[in-house]
Amino acid sequence: MGLDLSNTNEIGRRETRGGSARWGLLISRRLSRRAPQNPSRAAAAAAAIAIAIAAAMDPSQPSGSSADASASSSSSSSAVDNLAAGMAAMSLQDRFELLRGIGEECIQEDELLNLLQKKPVPICYDGFEPSGRMHIAQGIVKTINVNKMVRAGCKVKIWIADWFAQLNNKMGGDIKKIQTVGRYMIEIWRAAGMNLDGVEFLWSSEEINKRANEYWPLVMDIARKNNVKRIMRCCQIMGRNDSDELTAAQIFYPCMQCADIFFLKADICQLGMDQRKVNMLAREYCDDIKRKNKPIILSHHMLPGFKEGQEKMSKSDPSSAIFMEDDEAQVNLKIKQAFCPPTIVDGNPCLEYIKYIVFPWFETFEVVRKEENGGNKTFANMNELIADYESGALHPADVKPALAKAINQILQPIRDHFKNNSEAKVLLNTVKGDMVFGYVYDYDHVEKIVNCVCLWLTHDKKGFINSAPTSLA
Repeated sequence: MGLDLSNTNEIGRRETRGGSARWGLLISRRLSRRAPQNPSRAAAAAAAIAIAIAAAMDPSQPSGSSADASASSSSSSSAVDNLAAGMAAMSLQDRFELLRGIGEECIQEDELLNLLQKKPVPICYDGFEPSGRMHIAQGIVKTINVNKMVRAGCKVKIWIADWFAQLNNKMGGDIKKIQTVGRYMIEIWRAAGMNLDGVEFLWSSEEINKRANEYWPLVMDIARKNNVKRIMRCCQIMGRNDSDELTAAQIFYPCMQCADIFFLKADICQLGMDQRKVNMLAREYCDDIKRKNKPIILSHHMLPGFKEGQEKMSKSDPSSAIFMEDDEAQVNLKIKQAFCPPTIVDGNPCLEYIKYIVFPWFETFEVVRKEENGGNKTFANMNELIADYESGALHPADVKPALAKAINQILQPIRDHFKNNSEAKVLLNTVKGDMVFGYVYDYDHVEKIVNCVCLWLTHDKKGFINSAPTSLA
């Protein structure tokens, strides 16, 4: 199993090289007093500091700097021809239903049907911030949805929003680390079986620089046509609340994301429900500029976290979701501990995993149980499963092991890829080293602490006193 960042005792056992754990635990206690409402982040800070100190005490340890960030496009003219051929094999209604099935909401259905009638290969836009760990919704649900879009004859443009992650201060705002995470995520999708023949990966930093004269006037026009209050309502797209104190860069972010839709010439915006507000901003902008063809919004369902009342997964809470690098034991433990009340379907995260991951992947759900508990049963659809669950014929104690088994089967080829492919293994190890800071509640603060402790270790007592953050006092 990986390091449990919520358990300082485990950190103490696992990070012992050069006495670094003692420093990490000492600072963790100080950080815990500063943030008692979230001790797991303090523990994560301790882990980050322990690793940094260990590296400082062993100059032979490689720093793990990021390689040059670049990703070649998977699409080509032959791929587009294949899309058109695949589309020809499906009826218009089949294509519509396949795409419509992706979205919890579609704005508007008649526009989607009209688009499919008139445009042979529509452009679907999706995007992501390379911001640390990839949870299973981003890894597997996105793979399922992209493959459906490709099968329906669409060209999918995936916008790797590295500049946006920097604006949002992800990975401490380090663009090289952000781009390394981006390449890691692409590698996951490749291993997961995403149909890359119909996908084009585009890095925002590269594309915007190539066509800056087209992009920035568009951003400025969107900003000019909206007031600050309207833009602030879109802050949810960054994982922020409109009550959060935002930097000027973060306020500018929604204008840029809105511009992306037009910059990429997208016909369909296929993002999560949490991105709905900025997609609606794009449709409103079409009204402002008297544009008839508005981008169609196809918003997929957001999987909840594993804890009761947790509306969405959280990268800052490792126990809230399955992550793509979780091993079998971690998956089993997380699902075992997940909220799963008997006979209750609404708000049940285990059943949502089955509905949105297991059934789309396997088309069935197999439960293995003793004869006295009903015997083995293979469910052919979600309605059948819900009927048994609501009646009590299917118990959480039967659902959880079956769900864990299915999820591990889905993740195993990805684990094998990162274990057996040397390039993928190096990429994963680099990202793991960088991701430690993904759990730290204040990257800049911890960086100061690391520098401070390293000064102490080199016996520069004066430098230690001068550089110590005041909040440590």
